Amino acid sequence: MTGSCPKPSRTMITEIVIVRHPVSACVPVNHKVTLRVRAEGTGILSYQWFSEDEKEVPGGTQADLTIRASKTQRYVCRVNDPFHNYIFSEWVKVKVLDIDKSGLPVDWQGEPHIAINPKPQAVQQGTNLSLRCAAFGIPTPHYQWYRNGQPLLDKTSDVLQIDGVTAEHGGSYLCSISNVLEERWTEPIDVDIVQPDQHPHAALTATDKIALLIGNLNYRYHPGLMAPIMDVHELANLLQQLGFRVVSLLDLTREEMMAAIDKFIQLLDRGVYGLFYYAGHGYEHAGRNYLVAVDAPQPYQTKNCVCVQRVMHQMQERQTAMSVILLDTCRKWYNQGCIPSVIKPLGPNGNTVYGYATCEDAEAYEVQDGGKSTGIFTKYLNKHILQADKVTHVLERVSEDVGKDRLVSGKQAVEIKHTMKEPRSLTDKVRTTGHTRELHLRDVCWRQANELPRKKQLTFLCGVEVEVSFSALFSNVLVAFATIKTTPDHTQDCTVMLSSNPAMEDIFSRSGRSEEMDSLLFNETHNPDCTLRLCSLQKLKESVVVKVDLHYTHKDSNLRHTESQQVDIGKPLVASCKLNRENRAGKDRKTDGAKVQSMSQISRSKSPQHQALAAPHRHFTRKAECAAKTATTRSNEPEENDENELQDFRPYE
Repeated sequence: MTGSCPKPSRTMITEIVIVRHPVSACVPVNHKVTLRVRAEGTGILSYQWFSEDEKEVPGGTQADLTIRASKTQRYVCRVNDPFHNYIFSEWVKVKVLDIDKSGLPVDWQGEPHIAINPKPQAVQQGTNLSLRCAAFGIPTPHYQWYRNGQPLLDKTSDVLQIDGVTAEHGGSYLCSISNVLEERWTEPIDVDIVQPDQHPHAALTATDKIALLIGNLNYRYHPGLMAPIMDVHELANLLQQLGFRVVSLLDLTREEMMAAIDKFIQLLDRGVYGLFYYAGHGYEHAGRNYLVAVDAPQPYQTKNCVCVQRVMHQMQERQTAMSVILLDTCRKWYNQGCIPSVIKPLGPNGNTVYGYATCEDAEAYEVQDGGKSTGIFTKYLNKHILQADKVTHVLERVSEDVGKDRLVSGKQAVEIKHTMKEPRSLTDKVRTTGHTRELHLRDVCWRQANELPRKKQLTFLCGVEVEVSFSALFSNVLVAFATIKTTPDHTQDCTVMLSSNPAMEDIFSRSGRSEEMDSLLFNETHNPDCTLRLCSLQKLKESVVVKVDLHYTHKDSNLRHTESQQVDIGKPLVASCKLNRENRAGKDRKTDGAKVQSMSQISRSKSPQHQALAAPHRHFTRKAECAAKTATTRSNEPEENDENELQDFRPYE
């Protein structure tokens, strides 16, 4: 029988030996999969692949079979030798999951990738419990369920089914998902067993969680700040732990701020939690809060800044489940003689939260402790933000801690405004059921601003191998690392230097600021030979080329040599979003001619040590001053501009 496929149970003795059978796989729809078989025998071996319906796979006549998986299917390979001997491989299944594959790395190698996590449940006693998780993997992943840290015997499929639950079935559940490449764990979830007369309360969830963080510190015409670097970086990490998709940006002009906010608003949708955070200069005028861009003139007007209430209005228009705005900025009045107006209501949508670092006509402060700077408000916000409580309760704890801080006692008091009608928390889980398409579209947009260049392995003519890798400090600050991996015997004193084209300028050269950026880069486990920091990526209008210069001494000649290679990384991170090309209807925009800015070369072993701005553990405050408060007369232009904005906020009818 050489022209058809036998049943899976058939075996036969042959002179051909299969030394490597194909392996099963679990992949997304239309994923490319390669099945491989390796055999040994006499003469040239031939191959024919079959699917489970006993049909020959077209073109499947090689040891490797590459398919585009469109449906779940089983496969087997027949191996023949020239003497009419043949043998069949083991059957394998290519399982296709038609579920969201967001987050699957572009260069995925088959390690388990969890696509579905189990959901917490409250189950009535005596009914059935069903938990499900799913993961892609090549080979197909193995599942093992755990309750309260103990493995459950025979619970080794993607679905955990327990019939007739009792009180002992309550607890914390999670699943280990593994193959030969790696082991992953699902998120732990709680299962509560309730009595039949109790009605379990449905947990509040979000369809997604999106955050935009902006920190302005290097102002052209106003005093610079220190804290936004660490504040934005640490808050971004904490929000990512809570499941937020985070875009974090430093030093934006007004046009860039407006473009970034527009992109952020596009990511919001019905049921999404949206969070907007800003650290930098700001002020209050006619009851409105304004954020000062790094290019705002002296003195600035409302037209040079971003209106916070307009951002909240746009968030609510997207029918978010919760909209949160957190402002670590001053609220000094634009004109001391101006009486603040009452903000018109945006409509009874509810679930909106404003967290102000300070109260009306007051300043917000930042503190420097040794080499670390932080805003007072953000310092305590980061302390409490991971707590699983209603977001307003979390902000109340922040307010209490700020009130106890002796550095700002009587100077700064947190203010909270909200219309919360549900006990929603930043820790609420994301539930995408029924929103898969919207989630996919948001994922595509979010990934555009967060996709890193791939790691590169460079081999120079002298034989030295250098690895160039990349990391994102912020969505517009990329770090390139160069690490010497291999040095041949005839080379010595190897060093590597990085530079970029277009040429870039250092915006973090201010004394003390470089140390803070370095503290975000280096740790004991990552010790590169050279680092290049590329900043203000939102200004990029062309691809970036990283030049790698290798310097070494040849042992035989004792002469110093230099070799160079280039790595084209395109437009990384937020550069691909074209924030410098956004055209807003009705707005005349000037082209920002500023160059893309970056940190200059940082050698891990030879970086200069800067003197700290303050003695270790010595705290002092630094005002985020609103420079425009020096204006003594009211300008007609900002007043008209503000009235135009007021017309956008109509009462709900």
